[in-house]
Amino acid sequence: MPGAWLSDTRTSYDTDAPGYAEKVRGLLDDKPYLRASLGLFAELVRDAGGGPVADVGCGPGYVTAYLRDLGADAFGIDLSPEMIAIARRDHPDLPFEVGTMTDLDLADDSVAGVLAFWSVIHVPDHAVPGVFGQFRRVLRAGGPLLVGFHVGDETRHASEGYTGRQIDVDSYHRPPRQVAAWLRDAGFSVEAELVMRPDESVPGAIIFARSQA
Repeated sequence: MPGAWLSDTRTSYDTDAPGYAEKVRGLLDDKPYLRASLGLFAELVRDAGGGPVADVGCGPGYVTAYLRDLGADAFGIDLSPEMIAIARRDHPDLPFEVGTMTDLDLADDSVAGVLAFWSVIHVPDHAVPGVFGQFRRVLRAGGPLLVGFHVGDETRHASEGYTGRQIDVDSYHRPPRQVAAWLRDAGFSVEAELVMRPDESVPGAIIFARSQA
C-alpha cells in the first residue's frame, strides 16, 4: 500500500512519544561528536548568509533548541502530532509544525539550512530520492544540509516502544556511500562524512552536503 510506511511511522511515534522524548532527553550531553557536528552546521549556515533552518523530523525538539542556542534561526517539522505537542510544551518559544518530509509545506529556496537528524531512518529506499529532492527544493543554492543515520546494510523492525506499547516501524541501516549517492543524484555536493562508533554493532554517520546552484 503506497504510503503505508508514513502512516505506520506517524502512529508509532504518536503512541510512543512520551517514552521517546524521555529517552533522548539530555542525549547530546555525552555525545561530543554530535555536538561538534551541530556546531559546525550552525557555522556553515552563518557563513552561507544565515536565515531559517528546518529541522525535519524534529521529534520532541531538543536538537531544534540546541541549534537555537547556537544562534541558528531553527524551526521544527515532524510527522507526529504528539511529538510536536511535546516539542511545543518543552520549548514554547520555538516554532514547531506537523508536516511530512515527503511533501514539505515550504516554498522553494526558502530555508538557509536543512537538518535531518536520524529522521530519514524510517524512509524506505524507494522514497529516499523524493525526500532528498524535497530537501533540495526548499534549500537555497549553496545552503548546507546535515543528514544523520544508522550505518549498516539491514532493516530492523520494532514492535514495542520505549513505553512498552505496541508500535510498527522499520529502521533502515545504510552504508554512507549509498546515502551520499542519493544526495548527489538529488543535486547536492557531498562535503564531509563522519562515521561514529565504527566498532559498535550500530555505528552512526553524519554527512554534510551543500545544495548546488
